[in-house]
This record gives sequence, C-alpha cells and structure tokens, in this order.
Amino acid sequence: MNSGSSKRNNSKVQVAFKSAKGKREVLKYYDSLVSMSSTIHEELYIDTGYGKTFIIASGRTDLPPLILLHGSGMNSVMWINEMEKYAQNYRVYAVDMPGEPGKSSEIQLPFTGDDFTNWLHDVFECLSIEKASIVGISLGGWVGAKFSITYAQKVDKLVLLCPAGIDPLRKSFMFKSLMYMLLGEKGIDKLYYKINGDKLIPAVMLQYQKLIASHFNFRKEVIPLFSDDEILQLTMPVALFVGGKDVMFHSEKTAKRLETLLKHAEINLIPDEGHSLVNHGDEIRKFLNQQ
Repeated sequence: MNSGSSKRNNSKVQVAFKSAKGKREVLKYYDSLVSMSSTIHEELYIDTGYGKTFIIASGRTDLPPLILLHGSGMNSVMWINEMEKYAQNYRVYAVDMPGEPGKSSEIQLPFTGDDFTNWLHDVFECLSIEKASIVGISLGGWVGAKFSITYAQKVDKLVLLCPAGIDPLRKSFMFKSLMYMLLGEKGIDKLYYKINGDKLIPAVMLQYQKLIASHFNFRKEVIPLFSDDEILQLTMPVALFVGGKDVMFHSEKTAKRLETLLKHAEINLIPDEGHSLVNHGDEIRKFLNQQ
C-alpha cells in the first residue's frame, strides 16, 4: 500500500467539499445519524493507494464478507439502519467512496481508466478479503459492476440498484434538476421527492441531503457505459433492482439490456419506486442468501 499517497497524476485535482467549514457540517450530521442508530458497528479507516478510506463494519468477522457501496452525493450512513439485518448472515462493510461527501479521501477519481477498480481492489486487500458479495446503488452500482468485470473471481454475488453504466442518464434529468434548484428550498424539496419516486423522504434524511447539496461538489462528468463484452464478464449471480419512476435512468431500458445480455441475471423492475430504492432490503437479502 502507498500509505495514503494518491496514484492519480491529474494536474487538476477535484475534491468533494466546497469548503472546510461545509465538510465539518456534513460530517457532524453524519456522526449524529450514525449515533441515532441501534446497529452495533465498528468504524474503520484503512490506507489505500488513493488515500484513507472510511468503513462502517458490522457482523461477526467469521461470516462471509459483504461490501455496500452508496451512490454519488451520499455516504455509508444510507445503509446504517439496514446493516443490522445484513449482519445476521454477513460481515458487512459499508464503504465511503473517495471523492464523495463522506469520511474517505476527498479526491474525486476520474470515471475513465481503472482508478475506481484499483481502489476497490485495495479495499479488498486491506480487509484481507478473497471473495465478497457486493451491493451497489447508482454510482456504487457502477463501481461494483466495474470491479466485478475485472475481478469476477473475487465476487460471489452482485446486486445492482438503479445502477449507472447500463443505460445513459436521462437528458431531461439535468434540465429538471436545474429548474428545481432555481426555485429555492421548495424546488429542492420537490426534486428529492421526484428522485424518491414521488414519495416523501424522512425529514431527517431530507435535511441531510439538502446540507450535502449546499457543500458538495457534484460530479459533472458523464459516467461511461459498459460495452456488451464488458457486461458479459459478469458471470457471477447478478440481481438488478430498478424503479419504474426513476427520473435519472431509463429503468425499462436498463432492465431489458441486462436481461438480454445476462440470461442468468435476476431482473426486478418495481413500478412504483424511484431512484432511491431504500425499502427493498428483504428482497435483496433473499437473493444474497440463496445457495
């Protein structure tokens, strides 16, 4: 390991937070949300070739490992209330991805190239994981799939929740996002309502998402699509969960493409859900626990 030194050679480094003050506010709220949870857990920092990586871990160490990867503009606190259930059968590692509004390195890795794959490989190495199951949502789904394409032998099962990389981002989403943002706080409330599939978000999480929106440098780069040949490398058991009301990605197209290319994949298109997909842990665990 490089003891926290970055492998990136880019002359222009993009970081997660707009200011040190904003970072403190976001992480203070992060800690408060974790402290409100009854989940028994540990908090770990590991050194990767891309700087420090923060992990919330739960479950006995002799259980099979499970990696949870959050979406962009979020961190591992999104998993905290579900971890207790996952931890009944797994040693769970909810990992803060670099360049996102969490406790890992602030440096935003490029979507092109192998940096994200190499970073997750470092995580496996640091945790002495030979093989694990992965659950990833949105950007986390893309990172999980990208890693699984290169290191299929290291992935037991792969769960993709509204993943990026299978079908392009809806062009209308960027316009709608800008429109809602221009309407002030009520507009932002409406945007998150839409992202959540026309459902209200718990007030404590809505407050947190708005705090992040104020202080996080959202990525503007386009996430690359996987080629057919890359997707065909996903030989492990795969489950896809997408929401019919997803305003960010074309769920039907994502489901159709994966179903066509991966005959062994379990496809779940949930008509009344949006992009968040936070209420389907039982179905995910049923897939993971299949022998």
